[in-house]
Amino acid sequence: MTKKWSQDVTEHSDALDLEEGVFKQDDPARIAASLKRSAEQSKRRKGTPLQSAMGMLNFYINRAGDNLGKGQRQVLEAAKDELRKAFGKEPHSSHKEKVHG
Repeated sequence: MTKKWSQDVTEHSDALDLEEGVFKQDDPARIAASLKRSAEQSKRRKGTPLQSAMGMLNFYINRAGDNLGKGQRQVLEAAKDELRKAFGKEPHSSHKEKVHG
């Protein structure tokens, strides 16, 4: 097993054909849109397009671990909510600021 096996899985996954550099982008909405396109076009995915896209995003975040800078981690975490919105789902409230009044 090579040191960069997760990169290989991300680039050559049986689940989704990803746009090159998708996880390096700094716009959560663009990341979500790219993952959504990949998931909807995939003929090999398991589960729904949302499950496949979210699974790949979570896989990347988890495998990058400490090598993922704080700023990029925040972008990718925000992309989760953008992905939910892109599929017509509510974002998780844990990522939203609550306003009391």
